[in-house]
Amino acid sequence: MTRQRETVEVDPVLFRAVYDSPASLPGRHRWTTGESDVRRIEKLLGMPPRSIGAPLWVSGDEPDCPKCARRINWYDIVNSALAGVHDRMMIATVILGERKFVNTEIPDGIAGVRCADCRTPIEGLRSFKCHNWAYAFEALEEVRRQMAGGSAVEGQLAAVPQPGASAE
Repeated sequence: MTRQRETVEVDPVLFRAVYDSPASLPGRHRWTTGESDVRRIEKLLGMPPRSIGAPLWVSGDEPDCPKCARRINWYDIVNSALAGVHDRMMIATVILGERKFVNTEIPDGIAGVRCADCRTPIEGLRSFKCHNWAYAFEALEEVRRQMAGGSAVEGQLAAVPQPGASAE
C-alpha cells in the first residue's frame, strides 16, 4: 500500500503533546543544528542576524554526511529546499511562525536533501522540527519585510522568547 506524502497543519496543543519531545522524533539519532549553521540559515534566507533563537531539531538513522562527515542539519534541508521546492519566505514563516506543521512521510526518508558542502545525497533523515516559541506577529512581519529588501529599523525586532525567560 502506498501512503500519500503531505504536510498538514496541526493544532498547537496536539503539536506540543506529540512533537515537542525530542524522544518522539523517528530514527536512531536526534540532534540539533549548531549555532554556526543556524546563522548560515539566516544568511541564506536573507533574515536579520539572530532572528532564529529556537532549537532546530533533526532526527535520522545517520547524522553525518557519508562523504565529507559533516553533521547534517537544518542548513542542509533549507539549502536543498531552496533549490525549487520552497521559497525563502515560506521557510522563514515555518521557522518563526506560530502555526505548526508536521511532515507525514515517515517512515520514508526526507527526499531531496543534499549535503550543503559536498552535495552528496543524504538518505535516512527522518524528521526535522523547530521548537519555536512563536514570534510576535509584528516581529515576524518585520523579519519578512527585511527579507524582501526593506530597511531595518534599529531595535524593532523582538527577540525570540527563550524557555524560562520573562516577557517584559
